Amino acid sequence: MNHKKMNASRPLRILGMTACYVLVVLAVALGWVYSQLPDVIFLEQGQTLSFVQMPYIKVQKSKGTQDVSRAAPTHSSNTQLSLGGILPLKTVRTVVTDRPVVRVCGTPFGIKMFSEGALVVAFSDIETEHGRANPAKEAGLKLGDWIIQIGQEPIHSNRDLSAELQKVGGLAVTVTYQRDGVTGTTQLIPAQGTDGRWKAGMWVRDSSAGVGTMTFVDENQGIFGGLGHPISDSDTGENIALRSGEIVPCTIIGYEKGKVGDPGELKGQFSSGLSIGTIQKNNASGVFGTVRRAFEGTYMPIAFAQEVKTGPAEILTTIDGTTPARYQVEIEHVQYKAEGDKHNLLVSVTDAELLEKTGGIVQGMSGSPIIQDGKLVGAVTHVLVNDPTKGYGIFIENMLNAAE
Repeated sequence: MNHKKMNASRPLRILGMTACYVLVVLAVALGWVYSQLPDVIFLEQGQTLSFVQMPYIKVQKSKGTQDVSRAAPTHSSNTQLSLGGILPLKTVRTVVTDRPVVRVCGTPFGIKMFSEGALVVAFSDIETEHGRANPAKEAGLKLGDWIIQIGQEPIHSNRDLSAELQKVGGLAVTVTYQRDGVTGTTQLIPAQGTDGRWKAGMWVRDSSAGVGTMTFVDENQGIFGGLGHPISDSDTGENIALRSGEIVPCTIIGYEKGKVGDPGELKGQFSSGLSIGTIQKNNASGVFGTVRRAFEGTYMPIAFAQEVKTGPAEILTTIDGTTPARYQVEIEHVQYKAEGDKHNLLVSVTDAELLEKTGGIVQGMSGSPIIQDGKLVGAVTHVLVNDPTKGYGIFIENMLNAAE
């Protein structure tokens, strides 16, 4: 009798375990979908809200909600997204606005930037009468720290830092620095070298120069956007805290072909010291500022993030001289909500000419416009070091938001 009861209960246990497993899988799947959905969605007036890459995501139709496709220009409202119009998933902010039209460039430009503070890039012991010393290390300073003040005096350059150390002499002084966005202070006692000068035992950098690709110019607002990622120090990887900066004309004079483990690079040369624009922002989405002259390029509407899809596309980039060319690529993956807005797109170069010449994406192509179906959808940001035929991109929507 007991044996029969055990046999009868076994299918029930299996059924219960199966149901639990299904619920766990469903919860994980829904959690993943939720994490992929953006927090803010932009639409044109009269445009139906839909995700090209996630067609199963629908607007929840329920009492008290508003049909966003009929909202007036510049209107914003909360919208409930759901799975198939049935299972609620996430409330997002929808903003109905005019679709921006910008001049798409793909041209190289030179970058000159001066930092807010002096960046510690190396340490070097000082030879003194009493042996070797390193006051900076003893004070607890680290590579990547931004020295922003010595005593009560602000520091903008290596020259400022050296001048303040000479004033202090062998006395302790308060050094104010920034590390990972947090401001701190420490006491430093300069050491006198055998040349008679007071030193801290560290090398600092106060400026940066490089080459990038211009993504767009919005002539209505007189602003430009490029790179799609911040300018960072080559030694420490720290983003440069901008004090001032400018862009200048640049010519591509050659390139190193990328290969596995070596991403290659475009070799640019500043063709003039004349400033053609002022850098005002250096942030996670790129470099932005105002322009002083007209730029070459084609006027093109942008694609909102939810309109971008996997499939054929083009990048517009310059690998010789100053004239950009279009090259075929494939958008392999679209991620609406990416960490730091860096990896919205995974792009693979399919153009035989570009693969032959550069091996795919190389350093200096950052900011190259990505075009799909006659719209500007984003910009190239990074190359995959272990596969230079592929790279990441950022939505143009994110760059425009950062520019504002």
